Amino acid sequence: MIAIIDYGMGNLSSVQKALEKIGHQAVVTDDPSRIANAAKVILPGVGAFGDAMKELRRRELVEPILSAIDSGRPFLGICVGLQLLFDVGHEDGRHQGLGVLPGEVVRFDLPDRYKVPHMGWNHINIRGDVPLLAGLDDETYLYFVHSYYVVPRNENVIATTTNYHTPFTSMIHRENLYATQFHPENSQRDGLKILKNFATLDET
Repeated sequence: MIAIIDYGMGNLSSVQKALEKIGHQAVVTDDPSRIANAAKVILPGVGAFGDAMKELRRRELVEPILSAIDSGRPFLGICVGLQLLFDVGHEDGRHQGLGVLPGEVVRFDLPDRYKVPHMGWNHINIRGDVPLLAGLDDETYLYFVHSYYVVPRNENVIATTTNYHTPFTSMIHRENLYATQFHPENSQRDGLKILKNFATLDET
């Protein structure tokens, strides 16, 4: 079973329905025991970094998330679910993140002709062999909506970059941990392919 973590801010039903469309059951839950027993875990998210961390702490979900990642089970963060993995976010102040990966989350600082939030379809540039992107071509177009992006201290975790005036990190990968700035659940066929790859990780 795939557990989708419910902290009151994710686009939970969209992720769940996308997984069901490709034939994989998922449960939306904030129950630590269900997260602990899930074969795979997804941390989706929309909204503000600080509010998201506040909800994770209020629902006592920080430790279950860290334990899921440490366990070696496949873990996928989406959008804010990517950003929360880092040390610090700078949205409406300075907020401590989960600290799984060293780095920070910063706002786009762009010429006036570039709109913020960055919203719509944009392509990814793939770095190396990323199991979640199997079957996708470099420069595949995926759907984004965000005003902030991650700046990893360790560039080895960068799985894809995307250009919006300048390149930014649009996906990370470290061992069992994957996270995307784009929304695979809203990215039509190629997004469903990514979710399918995640759902079938470690299956023989």
